[in-house]
Amino acid sequence: MTHNIYLYILVMAGVTYLIRMLPLALSKKEITSNYIKSFLYYVPYACLAAMTFPAILYATASIYSALAGLVTAVIAAYRGKSLLIVALAACAAVFIAERILPFIQ
Repeated sequence: MTHNIYLYILVMAGVTYLIRMLPLALSKKEITSNYIKSFLYYVPYACLAAMTFPAILYATASIYSALAGLVTAVIAAYRGKSLLIVALAACAAVFIAERILPFIQ
């Protein structure tokens, strides 16, 4: 299982590197298009999100506790909290949801 994680990270790094490197290697001039610059800027974030989102939903004992942690993290991040606060809030939400869910179901 842990080998898959390393494979995912390696693939993400390779794809991110190639997408950023190829335009620079194929073009001798500076990239002036704002569209292409913004596309290249957001590629690492998109790759990371696409690889981690499925893992978020299946990392806990219940999909409901995973959704509680995800919603908590999104709200905290949207409010501009630091990465540490977002992670701690999501962990706390999952912990609380895991403790409450057996009594609800």
